[in-house]
Amino acid sequence: MESKVPYSNYRLTMRLEIRNRPGMLSKVVASVTKAGAIIAGVDLVEINRKVAIRDITFDVANVRHGYQVTTCLNKLKGVRTISVSDQIFLMHLGGKITVQNRYPITSRNRLSMLYTPGVARIAQAIADHPSAIHSLTVKSNSVAIVTDGSAILGLGNLGAGAALPVMEGKAMIFREFAGINAWPICLNTQDEDEIVRTIQNIAPVFGAINMEDISAPRCFRIEDRLKQVLDIPVMHDDQHGTAIVVLAALKNALKFTKKNLSQCRILVNGLGSAGIACCRILLAAGARHILGCDREGVVLAEKGAKLYRHRRNLLPLIHRDKPVMSLKQALRKADVFIGVSAGNVLEPRDLKLMNKNNIVFAMANPDPEVDPHRAVAYARVFATGRSDFPNQINNALAFPGVFRGTLDVRAKAISEEMKLAAAEALAGLIHANQLSSEYIIPSIFDKRVVAAIAGAVSRVAIKTGLAQSQTKLKAEPL
Repeated sequence: MESKVPYSNYRLTMRLEIRNRPGMLSKVVASVTKAGAIIAGVDLVEINRKVAIRDITFDVANVRHGYQVTTCLNKLKGVRTISVSDQIFLMHLGGKITVQNRYPITSRNRLSMLYTPGVARIAQAIADHPSAIHSLTVKSNSVAIVTDGSAILGLGNLGAGAALPVMEGKAMIFREFAGINAWPICLNTQDEDEIVRTIQNIAPVFGAINMEDISAPRCFRIEDRLKQVLDIPVMHDDQHGTAIVVLAALKNALKFTKKNLSQCRILVNGLGSAGIACCRILLAAGARHILGCDREGVVLAEKGAKLYRHRRNLLPLIHRDKPVMSLKQALRKADVFIGVSAGNVLEPRDLKLMNKNNIVFAMANPDPEVDPHRAVAYARVFATGRSDFPNQINNALAFPGVFRGTLDVRAKAISEEMKLAAAEALAGLIHANQLSSEYIIPSIFDKRVVAAIAGAVSRVAIKTGLAQSQTKLKAEPL
């Protein structure tokens, strides 16, 4: 379902030649706003006595809306369109990432040390002492971002090629926020055995594996199989990154609304990889009453001790062909709604069925499960996955710090305890007296986030015996 409200995901820039007469710019701006777009900027490029060339940047709701706005401008007398550009497409031209050398090759002597013959000594050292690969190669600070393109964002199974720009973006986040070298690995297969074998075969290059956009339930099996055969951390971020941030946000939302996690009635809508992982981490954190809903209705309705015992594998408790109630029925007397499903499955007034001081995390992208503009009137705390509303719940808050922490101590795995510690550290960055209905989770640009999560994760890894080193490697330039 397309968005009906303009936002920055659809930002266009039109370069216009406008007759240099009083009132012409006002006429252009009025035409844009009358067509329902939001002006983001007006820049003067060139001007003379006859014409002014200006860049008009505006946000629209979708592609069709953008065409309507440009058509309106093309009809204005005294205005000629020079070009129309989509800012997002421009930023992706040629790809978003590159490889850079740590040391410039400025002389024959330096080349001989960095490559042959000098590099032969390093190859032999690693052959003689395999653990030296961590200190003498890029492995110690590298993560493979592996996908088969079967569950790209909210778009579905688009294949390996379509997944590449998403993985490039993820690599940028790794580098920008955690200083980690991350490599997009888009596999042209969706066969479970082939995916496992391929990741096994490329593992020597990497210090950790980040699985991404692999559909459920295969993602569960692939992750479990890789954990059994690899001695480096493996994490399916769609599951665990999302779950960590949801738990952190919920901890603070509950603190703000003065509710207790163990006593709350929690409804999770969407039982794919993220939804099931959210259920698991909430149970591990102390939740005792969770309802799980998919397209047919509530299909996970256990509670108490039985639900907690099965938290590591909830699939046997999910009866997808036997719904016990509808989504709206399940909302009645719920304290928390967590949506990781599809846009606009609820009407804002449906939230009135929930208990007072209700908490609503509507995280479907680009359109949340309920219209955020209207839903805030019916929720005490409201959060989305979008950057243009308060309380953005985004797994990018978690994975840079989690992987930074594991790489720093060469952890062999990412445990449940490490994920809980990551959530606690993230939540703890906001003090109780700072909490509000619009501030329950830090910004991704908060420079404390990665360090706090990395520290918490590495400490738990050391304490539980998963760390293989307690000294962070530091290398000085030549």
